[in-house]
Amino acid sequence: MSLAVLALAAGAIWFVAPARAGWRMDPAQTGAGPAAGTLPVLRWGGDPEGGAPYVEADPDHPSVMRGFDVEVAAAIAQGLGRTPQFIPVSWDSIDQSVRRGDFDIGMSGVEDTPARRARMLETVPYYEFTEVLTVRAADRDRFRTLADLHGRRVGTLGATMAYALLMRRAGVDGITPVSYDDDVHPYQDLQSGRLDAVVLDNIIAARSMRQVPGLDTQPDPLEIGHYVGVLAPGHEALRDRIDRVLLARMKDGTLERIFRRWDVWNDRQAAFETRLVRERASAAVPTGPPAAAAPGLLATVGVFLPALFQAAGITVVISCGSMALAILAGMLIAGGRIYGGRLVRAVLLGYVELMRGTPVLLQLFVIYYGFASFVRLPAFWASLLGLGLNYAAYESEIYRGALEAVPKGQLEAARTLGLTEFQILRLVRGPQAFRLALPPMTNDFVALLKDSSLVSVLTVVELTKQAQIFAANTGSWLLPGLLCGAFYLVLSLPLAHLARRLELRWKAPTA
Repeated sequence: MSLAVLALAAGAIWFVAPARAGWRMDPAQTGAGPAAGTLPVLRWGGDPEGGAPYVEADPDHPSVMRGFDVEVAAAIAQGLGRTPQFIPVSWDSIDQSVRRGDFDIGMSGVEDTPARRARMLETVPYYEFTEVLTVRAADRDRFRTLADLHGRRVGTLGATMAYALLMRRAGVDGITPVSYDDDVHPYQDLQSGRLDAVVLDNIIAARSMRQVPGLDTQPDPLEIGHYVGVLAPGHEALRDRIDRVLLARMKDGTLERIFRRWDVWNDRQAAFETRLVRERASAAVPTGPPAAAAPGLLATVGVFLPALFQAAGITVVISCGSMALAILAGMLIAGGRIYGGRLVRAVLLGYVELMRGTPVLLQLFVIYYGFASFVRLPAFWASLLGLGLNYAAYESEIYRGALEAVPKGQLEAARTLGLTEFQILRLVRGPQAFRLALPPMTNDFVALLKDSSLVSVLTVVELTKQAQIFAANTGSWLLPGLLCGAFYLVLSLPLAHLARRLELRWKAPTA
């Protein structure tokens, strides 16, 4: 094994080890004493990319986590006589990870929903939030409610209460919900004019208004929700102990001090804590919110299947459009590299290396967000353009290799007969090159069909994104994954079959 490989392996171990061990939390906020290392551990999962005031890395000490969820988790651990240990996980995977046993409790702005109650154990709510409508400051008098946004695009974070609210109101108010994978880009797109409004938690809205100028949040709440901790079924005893700790910390003012420190305490939260403590005071063993009845398998599939069909249609349209662009641009690039002058060849070679040497996800971000100050492409067209331009680089290499594989003797013979270069390309070189290029072209088309899942980062709800929403609502990737895989197979197998037929039909005769 070479020294370079050993160095890479050592670097990977150094980078991954802290993540596996869990990031540290600010010692000043955990309340743990010097002997905390001797106590049993409470593993809790959260999204470190969620940002303040939930969970974020301290800018001065990136290995230290801070945020009000960090401090609430520390308060729970202290009440249980344990040491808190943070386990990083993406927000939309918290439920699945806690069910797998990756950690004991998930806390990172996790919302109390009927679907979550049906499949998970929830603690008592520890914070009450509101879904609010944020618009551009210039539109504050025009867009006061969702009803004022008929025919408009409204952004939100996928798989949240806000997303469910917008989906319910879409048919009533005529709005177009736009799902995002994060809570930052919706407000940036609102500022740039790609959206007309954003619906999210009041905490996220307040933070975003401080970061993105020119926005205004309407004062009237659209819906009221609660943050909870989630545990895997079968851990009722631990859930009940955590409930007692949370209620005790509400009574002694610990949670109020935490929320005030992060500037999220308000009159609504004060009234909520008072009401909750009073309601639970008579209960011998406080329990989380009542569980909702889990929908049956057929009912669940029936709800999401139409959306999967629609998303599959979007996947097909984007894949076919991107491939058409890739074929056209690839032929032009290949022709330029063979027949063009030195400068043209150098420029086209630079393009090919740039597109092949950088991630397609980065290219999509640059086209959609990076160029927004110059041209605001809709998400669909930015997705089609990004995939098409990326695959054009690969297609051009296929075509160039196929064109150069045609024996030079045939080309010289054609020139001797007086054919022009265009006639040689059309009558001699092109047909033979097409037969050679057909198999890798088909492989690229199937790969592009799968890579189209990347466009979900640009708010396009294609097949994989819809399956992700399905999984977030059901709390499992098994059924959504099987259905999504079946859709991709149904889409890709006919392409492979057609390619084999064409290969056999146009296969060059053997001697």
